[in-house]
Amino acid sequence: MSAPDPLTLPRLPRDAEGPVFAEPWQAHAFALALQLHAQGAFAWTEWADTLSQRLKAAGPDDDGSRYYEYWLDALETLVSGKQLAELAALSDRKHAWAEAYRRTPHGKPVEL
Repeated sequence: MSAPDPLTLPRLPRDAEGPVFAEPWQAHAFALALQLHAQGAFAWTEWADTLSQRLKAAGPDDDGSRYYEYWLDALETLVSGKQLAELAALSDRKHAWAEAYRRTPHGKPVEL
């Protein structure tokens, strides 16, 4: 079974032209999930189930503003569960990026 059109994902922030991203990392996480699926890292049903569980855990009061945080969390869960990367390594990289963007002057590219 092939992946469904990503534009039909429930609760996906979008406008008439497709997904919308408030920040570049959101687009990167979106693309990474699609690419990992396309490369066979996980089945689309696994992705849908993992993301669904994370969205359900957010609860009924969730306003959707943290959608891509949940997307990233689901992606990290699958990547670590499939032993494509360890959670500690993902966490280390996340902290390194956070430190890099904190020390980068506004308008300059972030260098890791």
